[in-house]
Amino acid sequence: MTGNLSRIFCLVLFLRLAGAAGASPAHALFQTGSAAYRAGDYSVAVTAFRQAAELRPASGTLQNLGSAEWQRGRTGPAILAWEQAVWLDPFNASARENLRYARKAAQLESSELPWYEVVSTWLPVNWWAWLAGSSLWLSVGLVFLPGIFRWPKRAWHQAVAAFGFAIFLLCVPAHVGVDTRSRIGFVLGKDTALRLTPTAEAQPVTRLAAGEPGRLERIRGGYLLIRTSRASGWVERSEFGLISRFPLSARSPEFKVMVDAL
Repeated sequence: MTGNLSRIFCLVLFLRLAGAAGASPAHALFQTGSAAYRAGDYSVAVTAFRQAAELRPASGTLQNLGSAEWQRGRTGPAILAWEQAVWLDPFNASARENLRYARKAAQLESSELPWYEVVSTWLPVNWWAWLAGSSLWLSVGLVFLPGIFRWPKRAWHQAVAAFGFAIFLLCVPAHVGVDTRSRIGFVLGKDTALRLTPTAEAQPVTRLAAGEPGRLERIRGGYLLIRTSRASGWVERSEFGLISRFPLSARSPEFKVMVDAL
């Protein structure tokens, strides 16, 4: 009875917020999820936060989604949501702290990153493209524009151009790191079978814990070939979530499985 009242309260709150002047659907859903979380109705909170992230991906929304999933005892989706929050905003200290706590509690290891992927984590992923373009055009401009407009060349022109080119060179491996890091994902379910071939009848190579990291290697039908620190094998699409794939579309298999499980 209490759960039903809580759901009714959250629904009424959502409708009021959605109808309020200037309130966007994503903001209304976020407020609904927050109210449901405070009321202890984590299933409603998960649904609201996930739909809000689908409409407008935001680090704070994904962080709250992870907290709601964690309260429901769903380690895999919680870790995935927090990783996605950090993917959007590497300065989100709360999401990072939640990840450290969750991995320690579940005895999970984090993803192993080569140096260029570590560099790509220093800034939000979208910033690298902006920095690369800005620094390159700054360098080119300071090298060629003084000659085109017959301006006297200054020492600071060369110094700034060299600095801009150095920033551009730093952005190149970071871009590579963003691309390769986008293939990192996390196991969603407990005791997930890592199969030898992409079939339901295939022999399991090993069993993976919820929240365990892996890298996507190949896609075949409804199965993904992933590589973990222990082995490589196939898992169903609904059993593995990519760090860069958000928000989950309401039509995607991943979203359907999560909603059906509520």
